[in-house]
Amino acid sequence: MFPSQLLERAIELEWLHGGDFRIPPANIQPASVDLRLGPVAYRMRCSFLPDSEPVEHKLKQYVIDELDLRDDGAVLETNRPYLIPLIEEVSLPPEVRGRANPKSSTGRLDVFTRVITDRSYRFDEIAPGYRGKLWLEVVPLSFTVRVRERLALNQLRLAIGNAALDDADLRATHADTPLLYRDGAAVPAEEVATANGLFLGLDLHGGADRHVGWCARKYAPLVDLHEVGRYEPDRYWERVTGEEGDRIILSPERFYLLLSDEAVVVPPHLAAEMTAYDPTSGELRTHYAGFFDPGFGYDPTGEQPGSRAALEVRAHDVPFLIGHRQPVCKLTFERLIQAPAKLYGAGIGSNYQGQGETLGKHFQRQRAHESD
Repeated sequence: MFPSQLLERAIELEWLHGGDFRIPPANIQPASVDLRLGPVAYRMRCSFLPDSEPVEHKLKQYVIDELDLRDDGAVLETNRPYLIPLIEEVSLPPEVRGRANPKSSTGRLDVFTRVITDRSYRFDEIAPGYRGKLWLEVVPLSFTVRVRERLALNQLRLAIGNAALDDADLRATHADTPLLYRDGAAVPAEEVATANGLFLGLDLHGGADRHVGWCARKYAPLVDLHEVGRYEPDRYWERVTGEEGDRIILSPERFYLLLSDEAVVVPPHLAAEMTAYDPTSGELRTHYAGFFDPGFGYDPTGEQPGSRAALEVRAHDVPFLIGHRQPVCKLTFERLIQAPAKLYGAGIGSNYQGQGETLGKHFQRQRAHESD
């Protein structure tokens, strides 16, 4: 996987470019590049994959309306798919591929996004050697949102070869540089569960008031995605408290924000991605935004051992019981070509280092609950 300095070089070579819009240095993260919305959004009848056609050809069959994202932007309604051409385009060499994922703040608002490309059979995968436009499908699920041109809802990584760590690699890495912590100490090797990745469990114990997370309210007010720290959480979220026995029951099709029990460390030479959980373990979906840049939870002084992960959870079909430390998601890790020139954290304005709260950056922080 490409680190920040190689992503900068890829932009110089125009493997990734914004046409008349220069890619700002602030959009280059430790192992990813933020992708910006173009000036128009298409309200769609349905989602689709282009298969053997260009996106623009297939788009014409399903578009209902066109929205102008310039100036004040436009409102995207819940449960309606929108397709938005991104400012950035790619011209990748034959050996370089890309992968996209939502930004963390996007997932925490239950805004479902995925990238499509011309003549593609898969979402979020940019084939080696692809040259052309990138399109973003956007589906707000819990909240009506306002978006504008140049807003970044997702990010792109570039990679070459197979850099994934297998379970033996993960265990060896954890023994040398712990990847998971619990209560300030490295998780013992015998308690680390692996299956092509590391499993994470839920914290359903909470603090003194047993507050363990949030559930999205129905019929909440609009959220302008350009506004940071503006919105009062209780207008948009219901507090979730644990029952006796440190468990909760998820209501079907409601969206929850919960915290992992374990704190995660992503060393500078690695990046991580949260992957879909095996559906045979319950009708449960975790995560929409699952990428962890190098440096997430990393503190070379050892004073802050890891950052807990925010888990976006939705149960399907039936009420579903989950308990404290129940595994609900899995982290896969990949090596970087070299350590990045900058790491995730306060030094680059990262929002979620050392987080003790799951709400995204658009909401006001509530001091009384930050230590829950």
